[in-house]
This record gives sequence, C-alpha cells and structure tokens, in this order.
Amino acid sequence: MDRRNFFRAGAALAGAGLLGGTAMPALAKSRINIKFDSYVSETAGPSRLDQWFLTELEKRAGGDVRVRRYWAQSLNKVGEHLSAVRDATSEMSLISPGYYQAELPVTRGLEWYFRMHRADAMQLVCRDVYEQFEPLRQEWESRHRAKVMYWTNWYYAPLVTREPIRSLADIKGKRIRGYGVATEVIERLGGTAVPMAAPEVYAALERGVLDGVYGFDFITSVAYKLHEIAPHFTDIGDGPHAPAATVLSMDTWAAMPPKVQQICNDIVAEIYAGKYTEIYSAAAREYVARAKAEGARFTALSDAEKQQARQLIQPAQVDGWKTKVAAPAGIDAERMQALVEAAIRKYDGQGKLLRPIELAAQA
Repeated sequence: MDRRNFFRAGAALAGAGLLGGTAMPALAKSRINIKFDSYVSETAGPSRLDQWFLTELEKRAGGDVRVRRYWAQSLNKVGEHLSAVRDATSEMSLISPGYYQAELPVTRGLEWYFRMHRADAMQLVCRDVYEQFEPLRQEWESRHRAKVMYWTNWYYAPLVTREPIRSLADIKGKRIRGYGVATEVIERLGGTAVPMAAPEVYAALERGVLDGVYGFDFITSVAYKLHEIAPHFTDIGDGPHAPAATVLSMDTWAAMPPKVQQICNDIVAEIYAGKYTEIYSAAAREYVARAKAEGARFTALSDAEKQQARQLIQPAQVDGWKTKVAAPAGIDAERMQALVEAAIRKYDGQGKLLRPIELAAQA
C-alpha cells in the first residue's frame, strides 16, 4: 500500500449485486438496500468487526438485504456521518463520538481514560449503560434518529512517537495529535495537544508538524504505517481507547421486517458474546508481528509512572464532564456514572483482550 495514500477512496460493493434481467421483480423491489458509510478504510480496527456484521447480515438474510460499503470518506467526510444517518444520506455508519462532542453530550460520559483495563470489557460497559440510562438512548434514537446496533471501540491506543518515551517527563512539550478527550490527557501529561482528523495524521508526522500521536488505535496505526515515521509504541497505563458505535437509521430499522430485525439482533448478540474479542485478538496479533518485523519498538512506563499519570487524569476528567458538559445540558451525571461504575466492577475483571505490549512480549 502506498503510504501516502493510506486512506483509499472508492467504495466496495458487497454480495452478488442486483439480479439481472426481469427475473423475480417482487424480490428486487422488496430487498432492503443499505449504504454503509465509514470515514476510515477497510483496514482500520473497527472495520473488521463492521465487515463481519455486514457480511453475516447479507448471508443470513438470504438475499433480502444488500449492502453497499463506502470506506475512507468516499460518501461523506469526517464529522458528517452522524447527520448523514439522521438525514438518510446513508443508512448505516461507524460513529466515533469524539468528532461529535457538541452533538453527543450524554455519550461523552462514556469517554474517559485510566478507568478500565480491557477493551472487550469496555464494550459491555457501553452496552449496559445504553440499555439502562434512557437519556443516552434518547440522544441517539430521538435526537439523531440513529439506533445503536452495537457498541465497539478502538482497542488500545498506545502513545506513538518519533522518539522514545521513557518517563512522563519525556512527554512535556511534545506536539501530539489528540482526538476527543485524548487531547485533555495530552495536556494534563504535559504535552501540547494538536486536534487533528485521522486522514491528516500521516502527512503531519512526515512533515514534522507532530512529534507523536495519541488517540489513534494500535491496529489502525500499523495499518496506516505511522510506525514508519514514529516507531515507538508506549503503554502509558490508560486502558482501552475511545468508545464508538455502529448505528443504523431508525427509519431503516422500522422498515425492516421482523425476520431481518431478529437476524440483526442475533448477530449483535454474537458480537457481545465474544466475536468482538475474537476478531480484535486476531487482528492485534497480526499487526504486532508486522510492526515488530518493520522495526517498531514496544515499551511501557513504570508502574509508578502509570500511577502518577492516572492521578493526573482521574477523577478530574470525569468531574470535568460532570460540571462542564452534563450540568449545563441537564444530564443526571451522578446517576449515569453510578451505572458506569457498576458496569466496570461487573466486567473489567472478565476482559481478555490483550494490549499490544503484552502481545509483543509473547511474539
């Protein structure tokens, strides 16, 4: 892959396509056509899970569902996908809430670092809070006319830098790309946060505009070859990175016959029951091996430094959401975070998805 063109334009058509001739016009008329729209390429971390869902949906629906896949901003640009689903420009999309902080104030209560250890556990936390906290569901389903089909996340996002990071002191003054609340983490750890959309990151590293990248998950970092310029992956003890949601237009969902709705629900249940972990584990092992073979280096801060970083971030990050976002919006922040804490206690110890540095030690 040409490293200067890691976000490939164009759209891939799924399945066998339209039936030819005039055969079975009733089926052609009743078929559900879905445009799936993603701002990242098909090689990005969450894309593997989305591909699996879409392929299974087409297969199990037996021809009743046809999905056109639009990757890498080939239909809508970064920051446009939430409104596109609401306005029926596309029917289904991957939504990363960090790009929609003003539009998703309740969901921002799920964005934090240094509270959990395992990414697969974080997925279940998001699922439970979505089911239990009505304002969260209303934010998606009523305000934006988008049904969350399943929660996902961006695995783990180690700090990716041009130079090695041996301590928190090495972060100070570094110009580091941030995303969502990751920008706050960078600033609290002494770096200079540079908000930047994912498609711009490689070129910014190449030009020296950035010293490093944070809030860019490991799998996607390697897929887009960021390690060619910034080969140092440092685990700072922050836990899983950035919840995301794959959503479907409420109108599209309502138009689906019960049989297809049930197929969707069955596939989602399998995702939560372990398919997410299976898909990400395989991808992570593949990309750790690739990164090591191409010269990437994996390190971690000491336990003492990780604890220091945690104390700099939490509970200040969550408290900031409560006072600056939740209170002005009339969100019951205490109730929501109580649900979050209960879900963390329930699931975090059950998580199995290994971090890149753990996989690198095994390789």
